[in-house]
Amino acid sequence: MGRVVAGRYVLLNRLGSGGMGHVWLAHDQRLACEVALKEIVFRDPAEAGPERESRVARARAEARHAAGLRGHPHVVTVHDVLEHDGLPWIVMEYVAGAVDLRDLVRTRGPLAPAECARIGLAVLDALTAGHERGVLHRDVKPANILLAPDRGGAPYGRVLLTDYGISVQPDTGEPRYTLASVLVGTAGYLAPERATGGTPTPAADLFSLGCTLYHAVEGVGPFERESHLAEITAVVMEEPRPALRAGALGPVLRSLLAKDPGQRPTAAEAEAALSRIVTPQAQADAYARTQTDLGSQPPWGVPPPPPPPPPPPDRPAPRGSRGPGEAYGFGPPPVVPDPAPPVRRRRRERSRVLRAVLAGVLGAVLALGGVWYAVAHLPEGGGGGGSGPPYGGGVGLSKALREGDCVLADWSGERFRGVPRLSLDPGCGGRAVPDGQVMALVEAASADEARRLGPARCEERTRELRDRLADVRALAVVPTEDGFRAAGRSTACLVLGANGPVYGPLGPHRALGSAFADTATMQKRDCLEVPSNRVARLVSCDVPHDEVVLGFTRLAADVPFGRAHAQSDPACGREVPPGDFGFDPSVYTAGSWTSEGHWKNGTHFVVCTVRKQNGGTMEGDGP
Repeated sequence: MGRVVAGRYVLLNRLGSGGMGHVWLAHDQRLACEVALKEIVFRDPAEAGPERESRVARARAEARHAAGLRGHPHVVTVHDVLEHDGLPWIVMEYVAGAVDLRDLVRTRGPLAPAECARIGLAVLDALTAGHERGVLHRDVKPANILLAPDRGGAPYGRVLLTDYGISVQPDTGEPRYTLASVLVGTAGYLAPERATGGTPTPAADLFSLGCTLYHAVEGVGPFERESHLAEITAVVMEEPRPALRAGALGPVLRSLLAKDPGQRPTAAEAEAALSRIVTPQAQADAYARTQTDLGSQPPWGVPPPPPPPPPPPDRPAPRGSRGPGEAYGFGPPPVVPDPAPPVRRRRRERSRVLRAVLAGVLGAVLALGGVWYAVAHLPEGGGGGGSGPPYGGGVGLSKALREGDCVLADWSGERFRGVPRLSLDPGCGGRAVPDGQVMALVEAASADEARRLGPARCEERTRELRDRLADVRALAVVPTEDGFRAAGRSTACLVLGANGPVYGPLGPHRALGSAFADTATMQKRDCLEVPSNRVARLVSCDVPHDEVVLGFTRLAADVPFGRAHAQSDPACGREVPPGDFGFDPSVYTAGSWTSEGHWKNGTHFVVCTVRKQNGGTMEGDGP
């Protein structure tokens, strides 16, 4: 942590590790954004020769193959491959809030067959795009499938295939970058023909996809054994263990896991089979029936003209409002003209029965929607049956959070690991040092909906503010089942310092004219009044001001705070040059602000600004 790679990327924290090395969350000092960096690691420092060369070549091949699929909605984007200390580093898209399928199953249990089919369709789409370019993945497994919030708020709606580290283009004569004695891949997910040394084909990737979906729906791999050798033997010699939870997905899994690659379905056949599970035929038929042309109906199916108007209780909800079932996915009942009064009476009776059934369903949802405090992807917890604090006893709050509340967060261990104990800071930086602030409240129809959608909605609601600050993260405080009403039926969306406190109010809660207690609350496009080198005040950009915040950079880990100011101006001029933002270099120059808080938490962030070279004020003459 703290290393600067290629003079540009600052390593923040390790996201994960694999056979090729480590994946880091990094800060791009030039573009002021977060990226993921894959680092090649050799466990033996003396490792050299053909194996070292092959692993370096594999990293370059991974970048090339994945970059060829740039822009595909289900492939993690690769931006660049660079050299640092003689080894390649791969610069990739950082997928915020992502969890891999292996960890999701481990923490939340096996997934429903329809959800597995949805994931399978996305991965199959990515594999097919690669196969059309002649690229085989060769390592499809749960750990290489990322699930992340989508734009609609679904917490696992986005599905991404990653890690093309051992992919190959067999038709091009491209080297495979492996020793003859080494079997490359993951035991238990290899196709039998690959385990026995056969040539990789698209059918082998489909076998691995079948193993992956089996793991997702059953919670264990189809050939999982006590050792890698036993797993490879099972792949070649034994049938997969019987699936107990797969349901409609079972036949698809059996076909994908056929030993003979010629007996496996094609990608198109697999797509059709998975699509039928995601959208069952009965549902598709029902949809088709609603599209029937009235002119094709038999005589007894045509309503007599003119139909009498339906009575007020049976009228549909106005456009833009919700009927009693719409909030839970049922939608308003169809409006059919009444042919005769007796039919209308029976329809009203059915309507009353339907409303009673819906009321029972809604009551069951509210009664069974037990949830607990959640941060991003924490596992589900149980809720008690009696009344309790809004977010559970572990959080420590007796009243619901409100927008603008400043909080202190007491983490029992590493930040953003586990559940913090929260308390309010009424002065928001007056006497205490707040860790963050409630920036939004997102309502939900039920506690279950809050648990499922609250974290993703908070990520979306706070994204713009987080993009304008240097070092913060979102955190969702989700009500428990018992505390759902006490929490105002809302999830509280916090923005907290990623590595330390924020020292004061954030975003729109800052008062114009107030002096900054720390640079942690400075954000991009802030206009500053600077009466002295030690004081900066937030002012409106419509009045004369001295500086404008453009972005952020970081100084090396070995720079002490006493020397930070001397190095920060040149660093900002190099990494966040005002000319990139349209400021005339002959008139304007780079400025900077540092504060001790970022040195105490080890991040060494610097706020980069622009100011006039002659020291004059800025108003109306910028870009």
